[in-house]
Amino acid sequence: MSCDFSMNPFTIVLITVLVLVLQSLSTFGDEQLLVHGYYRETCPMAEQIVRYNLQFAVLKNPRMAASLLRLHFHDCFVMGCDASILLDSHEGMISEKQAGPNVNSLRGFEVIDRIKYQLEAACPLTVSCADILAIAARDAVAMRGGPCWEVYLGRKDSLKASFDGANQLIPAPNSSLETLISNFKQQGLDIGDLVALSGSHTMGKARCSSFRQQIHDASAEEEQYDKYERYTTFRRILRSICPRSGKDNRLAPLDFQTPARFDNNYFINILEGRGLLGSDNVLVKEDDEGEIRKQVWAYASNQELFFASFANSMLRMGNINVLYGNEGEIRRNCRFVNT
Repeated sequence: MSCDFSMNPFTIVLITVLVLVLQSLSTFGDEQLLVHGYYRETCPMAEQIVRYNLQFAVLKNPRMAASLLRLHFHDCFVMGCDASILLDSHEGMISEKQAGPNVNSLRGFEVIDRIKYQLEAACPLTVSCADILAIAARDAVAMRGGPCWEVYLGRKDSLKASFDGANQLIPAPNSSLETLISNFKQQGLDIGDLVALSGSHTMGKARCSSFRQQIHDASAEEEQYDKYERYTTFRRILRSICPRSGKDNRLAPLDFQTPARFDNNYFINILEGRGLLGSDNVLVKEDDEGEIRKQVWAYASNQELFFASFANSMLRMGNINVLYGNEGEIRRNCRFVNT
């Protein structure tokens, strides 16, 4: 595999086998056009350049790993994995960065800029910004103890952004389960992908404005039956960070147990009612048929299974509405369309 971090060799082999099995059961609409080792001849150091910059950025700021993973997610859910999220506003085009789910929230653009600058020096007009995002997301996960997978490459960069799409298609942190399932279905992803990809909330932080409703709207009935005050104590901690009004930009970790590590604690947390976001807890609370709860239990008790499923779902997400050939371009600067 292309990423080489500190995971146990046996675990790597097990996860690789599980990913291959899951891939054989999945349908990738465009995998025949994206390939492994796409830059082997044209830019052999491409993935190493990305990895070196990721190591430096995450060592300097561990939260950056979660930020770069989120950047890839927010890109793929709007028009596809085409690096439209990286475009700045220009000549009447409003950047997706200015949309509600992204403004004052998304981070990591300077890291991508640095990677692109070095890639352009090594291999001009060869490596797309969309592929940089896909590689960076994979390496960010692996650097924090998560799985590694081979990324399919060969994407082109979009010629436009979609401000309206960013406002409409990115799931909100207070979404209902029904809304989340619908959001993912629009992208060609299923409930299994929803649960696996939600596990990315095992690392990183969220702003107070993202979880305020979840912690202040608890019903009296919920607190009455909280015999051991597990949920009540958790909410008290969060309320001390995030009051009913103001302090919108205060941060809380998505996983209070291991906030900087990619593991399966997220699923343990939501089984205990300790998901930070409303959209986390609905996976269990609103699952009337119990099928999602079974998947959550499986991941909570088997980290390797979660890792393999997450890697498979990342590959599926990375294939959303990919651009090829003349549909897009290789940008010189990820912030602007070539002129």
